[in-house]
Amino acid sequence: MSPVRLEVARGLGRHLRAGHPWVFRNSLEHPPKLPPGSVVDLTEHGKFLARGYYDPLSAIAVRVLTREAGETVDGALFRRRIAAAHARRLRLIDLEGTDSFRLVHGEGDELPGVVIDLYAGHAVLKLYSSGLNPYRALIVEALAAAVPGLKGVIGRDEVARDDVEDDDGRGSGKMLSGTQAPELIEIRERGAAFAVDPWRGQKTGFFLDQRENRFLIRRLAKDRDVLNCFCFSGGFSVNAALGQARSVFSIDQDADAVALARGNFTRNGVAPERHDFLAADVFEALASFRDEGRLFDLVILDPPAFAKSQKAVEAAVAGYASLNRQALAVLRPGGLLATASCSARVSPQAFFDAVKEGAYKAGADLALVEERYQPPDHPIRLQFPEGRYLKFFVLARN
Repeated sequence: MSPVRLEVARGLGRHLRAGHPWVFRNSLEHPPKLPPGSVVDLTEHGKFLARGYYDPLSAIAVRVLTREAGETVDGALFRRRIAAAHARRLRLIDLEGTDSFRLVHGEGDELPGVVIDLYAGHAVLKLYSSGLNPYRALIVEALAAAVPGLKGVIGRDEVARDDVEDDDGRGSGKMLSGTQAPELIEIRERGAAFAVDPWRGQKTGFFLDQRENRFLIRRLAKDRDVLNCFCFSGGFSVNAALGQARSVFSIDQDADAVALARGNFTRNGVAPERHDFLAADVFEALASFRDEGRLFDLVILDPPAFAKSQKAVEAAVAGYASLNRQALAVLRPGGLLATASCSARVSPQAFFDAVKEGAYKAGADLALVEERYQPPDHPIRLQFPEGRYLKFFVLARN
């Protein structure tokens, strides 16, 4: 059966030809009633532009899979895309002492809505559109063909709402293929060991996009008193300890995450009792440290997304400014502030301005010494700026 042809609104064709992968429902001349996953051809004045899958439940009605009229949406397409993504990772990522990385990064790998993370031979698949449900089995088969020695695939299929930026993935997973994965998978990252919960942990179980930044912290932490806010399972904290930090204080509101962080210290041969762990609200903890006059040489801020919808952006920017101001209140002169934002709706410039505002209100003179974005396994298509979400700045205080 030939794909249903959908005419796009005037002016949209240029963006699709240039490479943007989304078509919103209000950009279609006549939105059809089709089941999720239906293959559709996008046209302009009747001429073919692109082919993709349809999602009747989303404001993003069509996600583009190909701009080649002769390319069929089938198992072969998924095998080609996943194999190409895997080959790029092997060429671009330094895998010395590392067995985990993002294998498929949605739009960045021409598979919009598909995220696959590889953890020590286990793949975790997360789909972000109901339109992908009919293709789940094809994706799993393509994974097995593309990744030698794949142990199995865990599905985490919570679908994020369009008006809310990426859920935190708290639902439970299920085995889609292969042998049963353990409750916790132990991975290696730059020689460090971490336990990952692929079944119930945030996103797919770990934040692989901060891999290179965690390694940077290992280098910067030597002989410093380190405060890691929003520590989650202790990725930055473990690296700071391995980098011979004088002390590491890890804080997260989630007591289970703090317990996992403590366990990750033990996995790396670092005595957790020599460091501090606290399950508490970060803002309250920072206020308490300020009142006590307790100072640190390196403060790390890696909070969850502040702007989970477009209408929350203004409040998010103010929130980032306030958080960085409070962190600077406990940073010694000569210390380092490592601050991150994972909110795609907050631009790099807006985040930079928020940090600058926080520094001004704290009376702190800062110099930007590192500015980083996503690593190579989280690629950003030039025609898809929405995919640029991670910002990571290191600033030195005079």
